[in-house]
Amino acid sequence: MILEKVKKTIREYKLLERNDKILIAYSGGVDSTVLFHLLLELREGWSFELFLGHFNHMLRRKAEEDEKFVRRMSREYSVPLFVQREDVRAYARSRTLNIEEAGRKRRYDFLKKKAREIGGAKIATGHTMTDQAETFLMRLLRGSGLRGLSGIFPVVEGIIVRPLIQVKREDIEAYLKKKGLEFRIDESNFDRRYLRNRIRLDLLPYIRENFDPRILTRLSRITSIIREEDSLLERIAKEKAQMSILKRDNQIYLDLKSLSSLSRALRRRVVRDFISRLRGDLRGISFEDVESILSLGEGKEFPLKRNIVLRRENGQIFLKREIPPEVRYRYSWKGEEPLKIKELQWEFEGKRIRRTDSLSLDFDDQTRVFLDLRKLHFPLLVRNRREGDRYQPLGAPGKKKLKEIMRAKGFSLSEREKRPVFFSGNEIVWILGLPVSEKFKIEEGTSDIFAIEKL
Repeated sequence: MILEKVKKTIREYKLLERNDKILIAYSGGVDSTVLFHLLLELREGWSFELFLGHFNHMLRRKAEEDEKFVRRMSREYSVPLFVQREDVRAYARSRTLNIEEAGRKRRYDFLKKKAREIGGAKIATGHTMTDQAETFLMRLLRGSGLRGLSGIFPVVEGIIVRPLIQVKREDIEAYLKKKGLEFRIDESNFDRRYLRNRIRLDLLPYIRENFDPRILTRLSRITSIIREEDSLLERIAKEKAQMSILKRDNQIYLDLKSLSSLSRALRRRVVRDFISRLRGDLRGISFEDVESILSLGEGKEFPLKRNIVLRRENGQIFLKREIPPEVRYRYSWKGEEPLKIKELQWEFEGKRIRRTDSLSLDFDDQTRVFLDLRKLHFPLLVRNRREGDRYQPLGAPGKKKLKEIMRAKGFSLSEREKRPVFFSGNEIVWILGLPVSEKFKIEEGTSDIFAIEKL
């Protein structure tokens, strides 16, 4: 029975606990609909508090109808709903991302933000065993390493959980039919231009019919084994990285002498750790990138993604520092008239907004921020970053150095030096491109809002 499988998965991977708040990523499609109804069945016995989160990518012809359906289901089952609409195509174009990557990023940004606002909610997604098999085959065909072949993790970052990860899609469809549930059909799932769809519609059925009818179960077991072994290797690599990744004078170095004593497999992992510390993530980093760094000659340079250039000197690899032009500015802003930063040719507008039940706020760290007006002291000070600046980003456990946060987010050195920093008194309120300060965030009791937007 599908409900028992879900209970077993929850217990096996410790996905959920009694009294948890759960934000369901709800598209209205087959998988998320079944996830929603299964959690409704479990709600009373486990004392779950359920919420729905719907992200409208504004890509498909039926996106508006999907949103209406989700809103109707929210009312019908009396479950609170959060909706965000965003032109993902425009977002992808502005940041040179593919549509799929852009959509995934903005969808999870939205879900994580709402989970924090709810108050420590977990995010439940409808990924199934069938999705797991598709992901494994897709990454295998693209030449992924062990981490990629680990597939879809049952739990990520301690907050994203996949209760259906051991359930096959045919079981999902049988549940829908038995319960007579309404759902939406995503026509893009049948577009064979996408590799995942060709795997789902053509490759998996062919393997199942001609080679192994239990292919889904076998691939699920394979990904589980790979995850466990990859986790062990990663722990060993982290220990070795302490000897090979050095830090001095606020610069990170990869020491090739200590690295040379490791096996090739561990060397690759330490290099990936080094890159992650420089960039904040490994998105877009290929096997070839890692190999190029390992084989980098003395006195040579290697251009990595996001305008990062690595250089090798004296047997160590480090980030080649840019020398940005000196830009210094300082403004006092009452928030009544537009703020013009002539040094950057940028302009910001401030608005005082009275909060109402019907007010919808379009959050976007790249262009705007919404603040609790009562916590602000005017005039605000606006200047570029100074050495030693610290603040607590939304959801973070405490203050961190602004320089380190910007570095982790992938800002180039020149960007770090010119980005405007908004202060109320001696406290940082917001930096363009980063989350609002935890101290000045909008809370449940916030009645008056001050919005800052880059024009």
